[in-house]
Amino acid sequence: MTETVDSQVTDGIEEVESAEELRQLIGNPNSRAASKERATLAPLDRQFLAASPFCLVATADAEGNCDVSPKGDPAGFTVVLDDSTIAIPERPGNKRADGFHNILSNPHVGLIYLLPGRGDTLRINGRARLVKNAPFFDRMVVKGHRPQFAVLVDIDAIYYHCAKAFMRSKLWRPETWQPDAMPSTAEIVKSVQPYIDESVADLERHYQTEVYSKGLYGTG
Repeated sequence: MTETVDSQVTDGIEEVESAEELRQLIGNPNSRAASKERATLAPLDRQFLAASPFCLVATADAEGNCDVSPKGDPAGFTVVLDDSTIAIPERPGNKRADGFHNILSNPHVGLIYLLPGRGDTLRINGRARLVKNAPFFDRMVVKGHRPQFAVLVDIDAIYYHCAKAFMRSKLWRPETWQPDAMPSTAEIVKSVQPYIDESVADLERHYQTEVYSKGLYGTG
């Protein structure tokens, strides 16, 4: 069924409809930006991956429906297999596996690696596979937990992204943080999923750090 859009929402919207129009709006990249994309890892890329504890993994299914999933672990959790191949361990989660289902139908992925406190990020685009066992799994053991599977990425493109988004957002400046601008996780869950059986109190107990953290590596 095709959803209708309220005309009041769309009135006055002017879309960009071609690459030429886009270029007219934003201009052309300078030579530094245009030439920064590479196909293999440089030594400093390896150093960035060894220091990074967090990345975002973007996927899309065969129809183009998208998903972005956060992945985090101790720094260096991404295993570098060679200059054009990396692997990311999978830890226990909510078992929806949206991104993994996408990879099975469309292997193209985009990754953004972050270093807390640093504005520039490392971006990797490539083709992914789900691997259920490999010798390098021994390098992914954390707190005795060996991952059930890993995402193996064959790199197509790698480059650094500038810090402007972090500068504009002031993301790493603690004085700008407002974690209490939103209700607790438990209150949010109960608000958007009122049909679930758990009460807010039950959910608050579930999301308590000392309780919730027990299952981070399958030990809870």
